[in-house]
Amino acid sequence: MDNIVDSLNNAYQEFVVAAANVLEAKETSGAQKTAATDAALENFKQKWELFRVTCDQAEEFVESVKQRIGSECLVDEATGLVAGKSGQTATGLPPISAVRLEQMSKAVRWLVIELQNGSGTAAGSAHSHLSTPFDSRFSEDSAQ
Repeated sequence: MDNIVDSLNNAYQEFVVAAANVLEAKETSGAQKTAATDAALENFKQKWELFRVTCDQAEEFVESVKQRIGSECLVDEATGLVAGKSGQTATGLPPISAVRLEQMSKAVRWLVIELQNGSGTAAGSAHSHLSTPFDSRFSEDSAQ
């Protein structure tokens, strides 16, 4: 994470310096278009793009950490690893197995992917992508 913060800081500092160089080149040239102003503008454009890419990478990292934390919390909640009554989660629901939770998560993920791709048959084909079969002990699975 420190590396990402350092990259973001460096890209920002280079962007600010490039902006200052554009202003200085414009002032030096008397607001006329010169090779120096063109070069400063081109450098500014490159630094701006670099800063945007670095921001996007930082945002992707934050999103992946948020998803990881959310998944870990969900697994803890669903498997009963959070503090609560014995045999039940803090929500009062009986815990489910981590394998079952992973199966449901995969099914939902495939449904989302298929819906994003515009597939009208998402519900019927989602289970064909799972690497492990659904647990037959659960009545809602036998209907699928």
